[in-house]
Amino acid sequence: MMIPKNYLEKVYGSILAMNAGIRLGAPVEPPEWTAEMIQDVFGEIKDYVKVYNVFSADDDANGPIFFIRALLDHAKNRHLQPEDVVKTWLNYLREGLGMIWWGGDQISTEHTAYLNLKKGIGAPRSGSIEQNGETLAEQIGGQIFIDSFGLIFPNNPSMAAQYAEIAASVSHDRNGIYGARFIAACIALAFAKETVQEVISEALKQIPEECTYAKVVQAVVDFHKTNPTDFRSCLKYLEEEWGYDKYGGVCHIIPNAGVCILALLYGEGDVSRTIEIATMCGWDTDCNAGTVGSIVGALTGIDGIAPNYRKPINDSIVASSVSGYLNIVDLPTFAKQIALLGYRKANEEPPAHLVKSYNEKEIYFDFTLPGSTHGFCTSYPFKTFLRNSANKGYSTSGSLEIIVFRMYEGDLSTVFYRTFYRRSLFMDEKYSPTFAPTAYSGQTVSMKVRVERLHGKAVILTPYVRTTFDKKIIKTKEFIIANNIWRTIEFIIPDTKGDLIEEVGLMIHSDSSRTERAFSKIFLDEFRIHGSPSYEIDFSKQAVEFRCVTPFAHHRGKWKLEEDKMKMESNESCFSFTGHYYMEDASIEAQIIPESGNSHGILFRSLGTEQFYYAGFDSEDKVSIGLKNFDATVLATKNYKWQHGELYHLKVKAMDNILSLYINDELLLTVQDDTYQHGMWGFYAFEGGECSYGNIKVN
Repeated sequence: MMIPKNYLEKVYGSILAMNAGIRLGAPVEPPEWTAEMIQDVFGEIKDYVKVYNVFSADDDANGPIFFIRALLDHAKNRHLQPEDVVKTWLNYLREGLGMIWWGGDQISTEHTAYLNLKKGIGAPRSGSIEQNGETLAEQIGGQIFIDSFGLIFPNNPSMAAQYAEIAASVSHDRNGIYGARFIAACIALAFAKETVQEVISEALKQIPEECTYAKVVQAVVDFHKTNPTDFRSCLKYLEEEWGYDKYGGVCHIIPNAGVCILALLYGEGDVSRTIEIATMCGWDTDCNAGTVGSIVGALTGIDGIAPNYRKPINDSIVASSVSGYLNIVDLPTFAKQIALLGYRKANEEPPAHLVKSYNEKEIYFDFTLPGSTHGFCTSYPFKTFLRNSANKGYSTSGSLEIIVFRMYEGDLSTVFYRTFYRRSLFMDEKYSPTFAPTAYSGQTVSMKVRVERLHGKAVILTPYVRTTFDKKIIKTKEFIIANNIWRTIEFIIPDTKGDLIEEVGLMIHSDSSRTERAFSKIFLDEFRIHGSPSYEIDFSKQAVEFRCVTPFAHHRGKWKLEEDKMKMESNESCFSFTGHYYMEDASIEAQIIPESGNSHGILFRSLGTEQFYYAGFDSEDKVSIGLKNFDATVLATKNYKWQHGELYHLKVKAMDNILSLYINDELLLTVQDDTYQHGMWGFYAFEGGECSYGNIKVN
């Protein structure tokens, strides 16, 4: 049996520690930050060096989240192939924005590899030394995107290394691939080994003994044996013998591999100390601290992560793929997704409680993982304090415990899950995250709630949603819940009149007097957002943020707002995506004005930039319904006189496997196809041109 009993908890611990390391190291990543400067400014690091409201998406986090979709989308019941990872790159990356560092051809390894893939150069050629040169192929990216493959194969370093090599081969070669193999093996081994020394020793068996990567690992191991207490002396040795001056490119893997081993050994299995040392060493601080965090997080589990590093993460990160819906990442849910893949790859039956607690098609939080908060926030921490309750859940052990104290008439607090993110929440533009809401008008919100009244009058709970443009709180009916009884609160999200929803939660207040203030504990469990969306998008209530019109993620082209319309201009094919990633049956309507170019319309059931249906104007005097599955195929076409500059009302319907196109309320085409069952929606322009869009309705 490969899967350990505490597998899910260790996966969760690894993911938390990885993100703590990335968050710690990111502020001092730029090359201007030398180890000496970091020490001068921050001294001995013992906590985050920068306070983030929301930590911006990072390539170190994007890779582990999205590259495993090669297993979810393609290699579902077979061994992973390089082509599966190629498809994942092409499908989830937007050209020039997000996910990876777009530093330029022959500068950024990943950017160069992406351009190779676009040209039809497949893996492993796309990342090879033969294609890109030794320096580019041996940059650090090979080992920073593969954490999830180590987590999927606990106690199986050989398979973890194999899958990591396949994934890394898209963009890297030789030492770049050896690093991927080694780090994935380290993570897999950390589930069973007792010490980092054992992990490192065993992981070395997965790479050639004479390769440069193995030599730098062994060199640091040997140095540590003779000087086991002073990591800075080891860093000095690394700088002199294995430093950036000896390896070309922007961020070579070899010096940074040395830092990872240094941090693991001198950190002695302590998560905090390990990520702190990796950060204090300089060079690629966020990559290195995140990498060693993954390893030591799997070694120690959740209990090894100190509250000062865990609490600010609050179980939430944002990513930068083409799917704004998937970019809002709940870490406990991600851990469950990884664990289920691990059971599948081991041919083992997952525990029933794990299967029950994961539903990818909806928002579902059950707070069963120790300490989990699922990103819930409070607007008034002075009067409402949030934590995980380990022993008071509705049907399991965990719940979100909301402690209300000293509340009296006039006080108001909200406790909420953030369903949409705005630029104002971020401190920088790094990796251009884009978002589509995870809650829509017409959907159902439900939760189990229990109240323990401790003192004063009862607290009053009012479910609500908040819009993001008007900042309007839309309340439902008030609830006063009887003491110590679980009750289901449920409501349908009302029509928000074209605005987006950024919060779903509970308003909390009390009629208690100042002399008899309310103290209560509220337990929230089995929080769900589910059901069919029914909403509009009013472009007068949108904004351009992170170089995209909310709530869209654009793939090529220039997109802007003009009063109550979105306008597109492009001299090449371009696309725009939004919506619930798991939306199934739907009708999508928009008024469009094609100004130039002969290919405009609505795309739907999209899994990414290369997989979707499309319906609308296909060429001069034709309309079509088509299928894009990396190559485009016309499913049905019809002659139809249309003109540039005219306004048209387009509607597409996808009901089971029946796909229909209406223009100006006239049914023009219907086809049957079952390639895609769900996905995002948006707009396409296969030839570029100009077009404007407005009056959008989705049901």
